[in-house]
Amino acid sequence: MALHPLNLHRKLLQLQATLSTHSFAAVQSSFYPPSFSMMTAVLRSRRLFSFAARRLYPPRCLSTSLPYVNEEEKFSSKETGTKCNFIHPSAVVHPDAILGQGVSIGPFCTVGPSAKLGNACRLYPGSHVSGNTELGDNCILMMGAVVGDELPGRTLIGCNNIIGHHAVVGIKCQDMKYKAGSECFLQIGDNNELREYTSIHRSSLPNERTIIGDNNLIMGSCHIAHDCKVGNNNIFANNTLLAGHVIVEDFTHTAGATVIHQFCHIGSFSFIGGGSVVSQDVPKYTMVSGERAELRGLNLEGLRRRGFSVMEVKSLRAAYRKIFMPADGNFQSIEDRLTELKDEKLSQVPAVCFLVQSIRDSFEEERRGICKFRSWAGS
Repeated sequence: MALHPLNLHRKLLQLQATLSTHSFAAVQSSFYPPSFSMMTAVLRSRRLFSFAARRLYPPRCLSTSLPYVNEEEKFSSKETGTKCNFIHPSAVVHPDAILGQGVSIGPFCTVGPSAKLGNACRLYPGSHVSGNTELGDNCILMMGAVVGDELPGRTLIGCNNIIGHHAVVGIKCQDMKYKAGSECFLQIGDNNELREYTSIHRSSLPNERTIIGDNNLIMGSCHIAHDCKVGNNNIFANNTLLAGHVIVEDFTHTAGATVIHQFCHIGSFSFIGGGSVVSQDVPKYTMVSGERAELRGLNLEGLRRRGFSVMEVKSLRAAYRKIFMPADGNFQSIEDRLTELKDEKLSQVPAVCFLVQSIRDSFEEERRGICKFRSWAGS
């Protein structure tokens, strides 16, 4: 009974391990015709060439991981006690760039001469760092991310930041008052996640700077313009757009497709509903929404999530009603109502004092006032 060619080939491989080269050649000629023997030689040479190519050129990976460090590099890292850097052959890293320990730079990345990368930074394929830019330790640039620009000034990014796919951070602002050659600055804190297609611009003036604090989640396609000041622990949902000089305090939350007018001030613990256009200040602890955003009450759910006590929430609700929903129907000015509130026991609650001060500050000379009031029974 004739053997199948695959079975014959397996049998030949078994004999190869035990027979000498001369006897193996004889057995091979007896089992296979000359054409099949030639094919085996070609396949063997292809395997040798493939092995050599893999040794010379590490495999390119276009996923969101960087499995480029081979076993020899891992071994040398353990033996020397330091973390070695890995730079893919297709990456372009200027010799003047400063790299920390354990940096991984993937295919087709570029790192400019004035760039400084902290320890354990990872650049995924096609990401770029240029200009006077400094990345702190453990920063990650996803595929296509661009950080920095060849402009006077500096982009400074803290530690443990993730810059998403095709995000653009630290480039020239979109402001006509910017003068070519002027210094411009961007400063970002620690533990921020900037998702895909986010854009954050540098300042428009040498004495200003765009600032992002710590622990912020900035979702996909958001825009933060020149000279904005963003605090800590904020959440910007997709397509949130901040015009120039906007100030956002801490623990704020914007829903999707929110637009904020330039020079507006967004108070801490506030919430902005989806699709809102904010053209005036949002006081602390409040909730606004609408095509021209109006006050809709307190951000009660946000206050509960952030650990405000029942007493604090009740005091804020009472103060809100006295300011914006007076029971006697009087038509006093906001300032008069705030003054009356100061003489009551509510003024002894710190949260109420912060709310009152937030409203007062919005009526200063260079501020835009607060969003218009709208009665809402849920307050």
